Amino acid sequence: MKDEELIETELESERVFDGALLKVHRDRVRLPGGQEAVREWVAHPGAVVVIAFLDNGKLLFERQFRYPLHRIFLELPAGKIDPSEHPLDTGRRELREETGYRAKNWRHLATMHPCIGYSDERIEIFLARGLSYVGHERDQGEHLDVLELSLSDALLAVRDGEITDAKTITALLWADKINSGAWPTPD
Repeated sequence: MKDEELIETELESERVFDGALLKVHRDRVRLPGGQEAVREWVAHPGAVVVIAFLDNGKLLFERQFRYPLHRIFLELPAGKIDPSEHPLDTGRRELREETGYRAKNWRHLATMHPCIGYSDERIEIFLARGLSYVGHERDQGEHLDVLELSLSDALLAVRDGEITDAKTITALLWADKINSGAWPTPD
């Protein structure tokens, strides 16, 4: 099947919610077969997740309450990209703010799209090594615990349903493949 046989064309777009973080749109589209449909989707500024390897081989994790699901999640350090901010700068800022660490070596690994059915959100995955503790600078109202886990323990936590966050699971796949040598570290 050719690409043009899959592409939907926007006919009309309406912003139905304009929040501080998220913008919700309702679009009328023409389907490849000529019919019309409605697509509702969320505009998101994008985010970064950081695979932060300590010198002892363990990874930095956070335990944080996430309001939409009313529970505490175990996840890798992450945060949204501010307007006009380069994703690498976001990674550096979030690692420092949330965990108190800085990294000497940074590598961009990949881009993931966690919610393609209803959002344009993208998450940039970074690998950080050469960490040193300099003290955290959390945002006002930001409460979290920072902990260390081995990669094998983190993968077991995924298997056991203790880690269910999509960005963390995807980043751990990358960490596992890089750590095993199956995938080379991108330059």
